[in-house]
Amino acid sequence: MSHRLCENMSTDSGDSSAAPKVVHVVHAISPERDDIFRATAVSSEFLKANQKHVGVQCTQCQTKLEKHLKCAKCKSVWYCSKECQKKNWSKHKPTCHEDERSSGLIKLVQMTSINPVIIGYLKVGIVFVCGLLDNPRIGFDTPFLARVEIAIEPSDVLNFVGLYLNDKTVGEKLQGMVQFNGITPWKSSSMQAPLTPQRLNLWREARARCNAEGFGKDPVGLIEFVGCRFAYDTGNSMTTELHIPAIALAIARRREPFVGVSAVTGTQIKKPMSAAACLEFVNLHIRADKHNQLHLRTEMTEQDKETIRAAGRNEDALSARILKDKMRREYLYANFV
Repeated sequence: MSHRLCENMSTDSGDSSAAPKVVHVVHAISPERDDIFRATAVSSEFLKANQKHVGVQCTQCQTKLEKHLKCAKCKSVWYCSKECQKKNWSKHKPTCHEDERSSGLIKLVQMTSINPVIIGYLKVGIVFVCGLLDNPRIGFDTPFLARVEIAIEPSDVLNFVGLYLNDKTVGEKLQGMVQFNGITPWKSSSMQAPLTPQRLNLWREARARCNAEGFGKDPVGLIEFVGCRFAYDTGNSMTTELHIPAIALAIARRREPFVGVSAVTGTQIKKPMSAAACLEFVNLHIRADKHNQLHLRTEMTEQDKETIRAAGRNEDALSARILKDKMRREYLYANFV
C-alpha cells in the first residue's frame, strides 16, 4: 500500500459569485515503492516478445486472424472481410459505442493478458468472485465468465484530483494508465443474459484444449474486458478464454493478507485476501510504473476525463458509479470520497 491521498485539492463550485474552495492535498509515496516494483514487475522485453501470442479472431466466422479489419467506431471487434462485417452488424450494432482511443482496447488487453503478475492476481480475484472454491464443478461442467472493468486514470494522482473536483487548471493532454475498477461474475444482478452460442463454443474449445494439454484438473472459463460502459449489458469489450492454474486456487485458499505500510503514518496495513484486495494490488502495481515498463500507459481521452468529472459531480452514470465504488474500496482514496 505505497500511496496515500489524504485530502482534496481545489475545486470550482460552478457558482461564479462564490469564492473558490481551497482544499489541501497530502500525497505521500512510500520510499520502498520503487524497490518493490523492480522486484515484482516483468520486463518490457518479456512483454514485447510475448505480445504476438495474443491474437484475435473474426467476430462473425471465428477464423483466427493475422491481419484484420476492425470496427472503426468501437475498435473492439475484428473481421476477416467486409462481408463478415456486414453479416455481423445487426448483432454488433446495439453494443457498439464510440471509442476515442485509436487502438481501442486491444493493446491494453494484450499487455494485461501476457503479464503474469497482473493476470495472476486478476485470476485469484476471479476465483473469489465466481465462487470457484465453493462449487468444484464450475469451470468443468459449466462455464464461468468474469467481467473486468477497464478504465484510464491520470498517472499523476493530483491530476485525478483536479478532474474529480472540476479544477479548470488541469491540462488538456494528460498521460493516463490502466486501472481495473471491478470484477463482476456472470449471473450477477448486472449480467443475467445467457452466454451467447459464440461464447459457449469458445469455452468448450478452451476446456477441450486444456484437457488435451494435461490441465484437466484446472477450471477454465472466460474473461471479458469491458471499457466505455454506458449500461449494464452494453459497452466495448473483448472476451477470451481463462485458464485458472492450481497456484491461483492455492493462493485463494490460503487467504494470506496483503501487508503494506502507510506512506503517511508509517503504520502497518493488512488487507484480507479478497477480490477487492487483488484489484487494489494490481492498480497500485501499475501506478508504480513510472517509465511505462508495463506498456499500460496511454494518453487520456475526453471520455476518460469525463468519467472522473461525472463521479466528482455524483452523477448516476454507470461508469461514474463503478469508479466511485472503486474509490470507496481502495486505500489511496481514503477520506476522499
